[in-house]
Amino acid sequence: MIGKVIGAALGSKVAKNTRGIGGTTGAALGAFAPAVLARLSIPTMLAVAAGGYAYKKYQDKQTAKAKAPPKVASSAT
Repeated sequence: MIGKVIGAALGSKVAKNTRGIGGTTGAALGAFAPAVLARLSIPTMLAVAAGGYAYKKYQDKQTAKAKAPPKVASSAT
């Protein structure tokens, strides 16, 4: 029971920093996370973690590319 309460509190805080997820949704996801994690195998957890890391790196690269100033073509002859 304490794990669900802690998970709900953490999920709510994380949801505030995540676009598209409200505080209530984050709390619900945080409360259900311990039950889901208890049923996953170690290789599955590692695969999910690696996929999350790869997705974050991809998103960071896309954000950096979008924020980069446009290149100006110059014709130096």
